[in-house]
Amino acid sequence: MSAISMKVNGEDVCGDVEGRTLLVEFIREKLGLTGTHVGCDTSQCGACVVMVNGKAVKSCTALAIAHDGAAVTTVEGLAKDGKMHPMQEAFRDNHGLQCGFCTPGMVIASIDMVNRLGKNLSEDTIRHELEGNICRCTGYHNIVAAVKAGAANM
Repeated sequence: MSAISMKVNGEDVCGDVEGRTLLVEFIREKLGLTGTHVGCDTSQCGACVVMVNGKAVKSCTALAIAHDGAAVTTVEGLAKDGKMHPMQEAFRDNHGLQCGFCTPGMVIASIDMVNRLGKNLSEDTIRHELEGNICRCTGYHNIVAAVKAGAANM
């Protein structure tokens, strides 16, 4: 076991982990933050996406120990002062979700997209950037609309 510490959603956390412990396991099992989902364990679906040091990372294939000292933001850490992040609001307002399983990863990946590429995103760009995030419910039309709206309000 190795001791690790990181800042998760603005709070200092620490814990003992085995070398093989995945970041998603640390977040869900050790910290109890279950908004980050495990869908495929192979980096295919994107339900596990979190921000690490300001960049989107698929936490189901990232070792927790490799992120010792990192700043991690999960979907639970997006709201500020009781107000949802603009991207979360856009997903709600544009019905960019149905079952909600993929939503945390979609929202985090979308925020990362806007941070990297700016607010003026084409539909093709949004669809291309979200290729690593799978939704089995919506057909993506409302997700694309949500990302456009969220980007405009970020």
